[in-house]
Amino acid sequence: MRKLAIAVALSTTVLAGPALARDGAWYVGGDFGAMLVEDSDTTFTPGLGAGTTGGINIGFEEGFDGGVFVGYDFGAFRVEAEVSYKQADVEELISTGITPPGTSGANGRWLFGNGDISILSGMVNAVLDFGDEDGLSGFIGGGVGMARVDVGNVTAFTNTGAIIDDSDTRFAWQVIAGVRQALSRNVDIHLKYRFFNVDELDFVGFGGRAVSADFRTHSLLGGITFNFGAPTPPPPCDAPNYLDANGVCTPPVTPPPTCPPGTRMNAMNQCEAIPEPPRYKDCPDGSRVLESQNCPVVNLPPAIVYFGWDEDTLTDRARQTLDGVLASYRAGGSPAVVLAGHADRSGSASYNVGLSQRRANRVRDYLTAGGIGGGSITSQAFGESRPAVDTADGVREPDNRRVEITYGPGSGW
Repeated sequence: MRKLAIAVALSTTVLAGPALARDGAWYVGGDFGAMLVEDSDTTFTPGLGAGTTGGINIGFEEGFDGGVFVGYDFGAFRVEAEVSYKQADVEELISTGITPPGTSGANGRWLFGNGDISILSGMVNAVLDFGDEDGLSGFIGGGVGMARVDVGNVTAFTNTGAIIDDSDTRFAWQVIAGVRQALSRNVDIHLKYRFFNVDELDFVGFGGRAVSADFRTHSLLGGITFNFGAPTPPPPCDAPNYLDANGVCTPPVTPPPTCPPGTRMNAMNQCEAIPEPPRYKDCPDGSRVLESQNCPVVNLPPAIVYFGWDEDTLTDRARQTLDGVLASYRAGGSPAVVLAGHADRSGSASYNVGLSQRRANRVRDYLTAGGIGGGSITSQAFGESRPAVDTADGVREPDNRRVEITYGPGSGW
């Protein structure tokens, strides 16, 4: 029965969407219902005139729980103060290692015990609301406060001495959850589950023994809430008017006619085609031109790549020079590239033409691999016919073993 009551109450809190409840309103209410007290394991330690230590498990019958509360609704969140009173009778006692008054044996079970427990508590609760403020809604929350617990005249038999007859006040906390139904703007009814907990209670038991105990209760409550002080809702507007953000009934605004995609409304309230905006492209030199235009060609400085004697392989210095050519080319609007291969006069004239051609081919291959299209490069082999330094035949001259790189039409030769 205890698990069923808890499950029924908790299952009602699964509702969709946040509720506004009674925004900006004070409320008062009360609730009442059945309560179950969990069996409590109490510990008895020796005191004045007592020399044994043990424990007594106290079982309780179903009791009742009731309370009143007052709070303020901030919207989806409420804060309330609550005073409640709980009471349940003792049902059975089970002792372990200790002999209650009027009994024999340190371990026993007594089904005809007497006494009760009563709890008076003052709590401050925080509650979150869910659902429809004007219909069925749910809530869940918790609270903290102080509770005075009175364990009254607990005995093993009705005609024996008291095992516990004392009270204590301690910090307490609780969890609440449930559903409520709006009957009107000012009146709600609700069904609520409450789990209540108070720990580390200290009592004086029989024989002057010190007694420590914890108590936990489960309650299923029905109640009613009265809301007051909420702002008066504005009167409804006559159709087709609507209530604007300032609470004023406002006639609807007739939307202007719409034009199909790709058109716009002109000054004559006619749809006309939207002209396409001009499209630009970025040039390597940082300028922007229309897509239909060519980027300006930048005048780039010529470059010379030198080779070893009777060699067509690129040296490290030659590669550095060509890397600079590639960088200049990318920033110069991609002009045409002209290569002129040369050789010194240390070999035959026909051999030097082939050697200068191979040197030009090596430069072409490096530039092509670096991103210059082969169609943008033209080359010519001049052999020993155009020396940079005029020498006699057969002289090895480093400045004549070269490939000259120039740009644009009419350059090179």
